[in-house]
Amino acid sequence: MTDATTEPAEPTPSSRVSGPLRFGANYTPTRGWFHHWLDFDIGEVRADLESIAALGLDHVRVFPVWPVFQPNRTLIRPSAVEQLRRLVDTAAACGLDVAVDGVQGHLSGVDFLPAWTRTWQRRNLFTDPDAISGVEAYLRTLAAALADRPNFLGMTVGNEVNQFSGDPHPDPDRVDPSGAAAWLDRMLKACEDSAPHRLHLHAEDDKVWYLDGHPFTPEHAVGRGAATTVHSWVFNGTAQRHGPTGAATLHHAEYLVELATAWAPDPRRPVWLQEVGAPRPHVPPRSAAHFAEATVRNVATCANVWGVTWWCSHDVDRALADFPELEYDLGLLTVDREVKPAGRRLARIVEELRSHPPTPAPRGLALAFDPGDPATAPRRSTCAPGGPVFEAWARLADGVARPALVRADRAADPDHLRSRGITEVVTPDEVLP
Repeated sequence: MTDATTEPAEPTPSSRVSGPLRFGANYTPTRGWFHHWLDFDIGEVRADLESIAALGLDHVRVFPVWPVFQPNRTLIRPSAVEQLRRLVDTAAACGLDVAVDGVQGHLSGVDFLPAWTRTWQRRNLFTDPDAISGVEAYLRTLAAALADRPNFLGMTVGNEVNQFSGDPHPDPDRVDPSGAAAWLDRMLKACEDSAPHRLHLHAEDDKVWYLDGHPFTPEHAVGRGAATTVHSWVFNGTAQRHGPTGAATLHHAEYLVELATAWAPDPRRPVWLQEVGAPRPHVPPRSAAHFAEATVRNVATCANVWGVTWWCSHDVDRALADFPELEYDLGLLTVDREVKPAGRRLARIVEELRSHPPTPAPRGLALAFDPGDPATAPRRSTCAPGGPVFEAWARLADGVARPALVRADRAADPDHLRSRGITEVVTPDEVLP
């Protein structure tokens, strides 16, 4: 182990970067799943949202299904947009704020892309001028429709749209990192122009942090939008390697928040844990409540976390066919709106953390990682489950430490270390046997 700097470090900020920690759920409708837009019933929606609010949560993330809302490149259905406005207003009546995803895109293992992007009209989502202008118009329309709603948090460009950009997707719309950056800039501008000063974001799955060569990069994640989002899923090799109660599994979401902070040009940039859930069999039902509590408590130690949004609010009805098995039972509540053990545990933890807001943990010890060229991160897999950085950080977290992460090119920068309260830097080789 080596000292990072000879000068005393300033303490890590003791207050949240943007107010009290937020707690919410990704809203999965009980009747018809996300197909509910086709048979929209505001009474059922109200009952769902009331059951979410009863857990003490303060926001939901909702998902317009893209082909339903924009079935033709120049047709954005007014009735669908009005349904979205009614949902947002109903959420307000339940005391819930609403974040809205645009391009869905990808949901629960299923892709939803409008016909004007596929088959005979095949267009690359990220590079074709007509496709780009169509998506831009769609996002502008949704954002403008909600701009006057006080409980509208902001737009997320889409749910894990990066999955369409490369391997292992079976039919990718390939793009390079510069093209991905240009696409994100244009879509975020459309949201900001139409609903200024809201929490407009983009969201990727963990390929952005872990997959070498992926065109959406960590620098995109931390340099664009009002905050960074992370999606924490332990079926990515973490739970398989470490089990449902291993330190790496219970600290995985915390690790991603800290990895995002390490990449950020501004160490105070907010990070939203936008998705996290307890997927069976990787986290068996008997362990789900413990996993939920440990995950939330561990993330609450991070100074920069904006909020935690659980995936998902309600189970998927087993009358619906062909979902991956793990997707059916991720809810905090059943399809009959009965609270499950993980939901009860989460509600209790939310009440506790609201009554006694946690103080972010000091993170004087940091683990250095070297992803290669920061613009493309060709060695980001070193940070993935099974990689030396991930495994070394998990070992430190299994002890008494609350470790940070620091990029190797910043590890000798006293100003950067001081700004984050880092007093000591170690390498994976110094931690692993």
